[in-house]
Amino acid sequence: MNRLRTAYTVPEDPVSLMRCVYKIVLPGVKESLGGWRDRAGTIPDPELRTQALASIADKEFHCQGGSVYAAINLDKKDVLIPLIVALQTISDYLDNLCDRSTSLDPKDFRLLHKSMLDAVDPSAQPENYYRFRDEQDDGGYLNALVTVCQENIRQLPGYVHAQPYVRRLVGLYGDLQVYKHIAPELREPSLTAWRAENADLAPDLYWNEFAAATGSTLGMFMLFAGASREDFDEQAARSVYEAYFPYVCGLHIMLDYLIDQEEDRIGGDLNFCNYYESGEAMLGRVEEIVNGARRDVAGLPHAAFHRMIIEGLLALYLSDPKVSEQRDVRTVSKRLMKKSPLTRLFFFVNSIWIRKHRQH
Repeated sequence: MNRLRTAYTVPEDPVSLMRCVYKIVLPGVKESLGGWRDRAGTIPDPELRTQALASIADKEFHCQGGSVYAAINLDKKDVLIPLIVALQTISDYLDNLCDRSTSLDPKDFRLLHKSMLDAVDPSAQPENYYRFRDEQDDGGYLNALVTVCQENIRQLPGYVHAQPYVRRLVGLYGDLQVYKHIAPELREPSLTAWRAENADLAPDLYWNEFAAATGSTLGMFMLFAGASREDFDEQAARSVYEAYFPYVCGLHIMLDYLIDQEEDRIGGDLNFCNYYESGEAMLGRVEEIVNGARRDVAGLPHAAFHRMIIEGLLALYLSDPKVSEQRDVRTVSKRLMKKSPLTRLFFFVNSIWIRKHRQH
């Protein structure tokens, strides 16, 4: 594997990483997301405005977590943080629009998510992504998010090598969002048929685990961070893609679904943790995915950073207040946290602190 030459100091211990998070990442996210919050508040259509503001208020931690990848290259933090925040904000906004949709039209969901494909293609022309839904007037909000992504991507010297892999991940992400939001009786058949069409991708994963892996933005963000380096080449891009998809990405979203089980049950939303024969079977699979993630990042440059990402994911999600409110989830959480390395416990405490002191 090609080892990237580096003149940058990448945090490889928890204290250094959290110092960077508190001093650089969180303030950068707050500034960038604050601008989008102000812009969302001016959206003329009341439904689009409501969903845009709710996505920022409820999912700020997605931007905070994703922007940790700016620590890979702090020289480019003023490109990486706005880029990651803008793409994640598109993702969260569209998720809200589809989750609480006034429509069940797959054409609508497909066109909405074309905005993400355009956002990661600096040559694409933004268009009217609301063409197949009643709500139309967002005052240019979604197109502005797309444009900011494109402007920052143009400042990534290695993006020509990253782009095919970013596009693949964004394309899979869009497919997932279409199939999981259509009419309830069509969701599982569509997802399993889609999995069959992609049988060569992540062959060791069950259909629900594959679907979960496609729902993560972490692989995209790591490719952005890698592409911010002058020496990022095609081999490095492929190495990042293969290290993150499917196991790191799959762990990310399986944990997200794990803690959202009760919320999704009440909302009638599809949850990928509900397809195991028992809680014990689910736990066993999550543990296998954790082990797969650790194995796959071991060959990347600065492997210690990526191991911290994995421990941080476990800490972030298992410290969520939703865990204590669900008995079955609490049981799984205790098992996953049992014999935790000090790194995970350190991130667990920090996750609680950040959540407690989060300000909107």
